[in-house]
Amino acid sequence: QVQLVESGGGSVQAGGSLRLSCVVSGSTISRHCMGWFRQAPGKEREGVAHNDVYGDVRYADSVKGRFTMSKDNAKNTLYLQMNSLKPEDTAMYYCAAYPPSWRCVGDEYRYWGQGTQVTVSS
Repeated sequence: QVQLVESGGGSVQAGGSLRLSCVVSGSTISRHCMGWFRQAPGKEREGVAHNDVYGDVRYADSVKGRFTMSKDNAKNTLYLQMNSLKPEDTAMYYCAAYPPSWRCVGDEYRYWGQGTQVTVSS
């Protein structure tokens, strides 16, 4: 019932920007802890940004200051604004959600999108 659909990926040159979107259907986004993840070929999946228990957004050190996660509750959509992109940002990007009404504690992602590819060239 709950579905996450990412979009907005593409190919850009280093220093460019992209904004990824994740549309939540079958639920209300405000009821879920949300996060963005990425995975490059041959590498482990890594967390990019996520909600924490205090209602703030936490970022991986590698993207802090360049990426911004936000949401539009009216549109049931999560965003990842990516600026000053680097070749090492190249990866498949996924959004993910906790079960509804769960506190943003631990690692409890249950719903995942299909991913959207981001490629950054130098």
